[in-house]
Amino acid sequence: MSLHLDAEALYGELLAGVRGLLEPDAVLVGIWSGGAWLAERLHADLGLPGRPGVISSTLHRDDFGSRGLGSTTDATNLPFSVDGRPIVLIDDVLFTGRTTRAVINELFDFGRPSSVRLAVLVDRGGRQLPIQAAFAAARIALPATQQIALDRDETGRFRFTVRDTQETR
Repeated sequence: MSLHLDAEALYGELLAGVRGLLEPDAVLVGIWSGGAWLAERLHADLGLPGRPGVISSTLHRDDFGSRGLGSTTDATNLPFSVDGRPIVLIDDVLFTGRTTRAVINELFDFGRPSSVRLAVLVDRGGRQLPIQAAFAAARIALPATQQIALDRDETGRFRFTVRDTQETR
């Protein structure tokens, strides 16, 4: 199967979708790493004040025992109070929902937002938890043996790579 997605065109869709999700005093929080790249660019393109947040799922993952901390550098950085604020979580690809669940747990370690909404570049289906994006720029179906990942070049332009994975479960 050959999949061709224009990440830059989908970014334009995401920008419009996120604009529609913003409430007064809302902040963007990008899920490490692709979501953080998207949140950074969205934040600038939307002309929002301050800086976007970055959040990691590492400490709340349900597979933390087998994965551990490893050598990751994906630390949560929320340069604002989340208490009482509308949060728009940004991610590149929504799949099982497990990363989103872990990120929401991490977010609540920092306070109690008034709302949390999820916007993603691609929803690939395959949910294992009752997690749904408020906005998805694209919805696709991929076999469980394939993975789609967002990458960016040195100029900041986005592109996707699709690769086959070996299922080890």
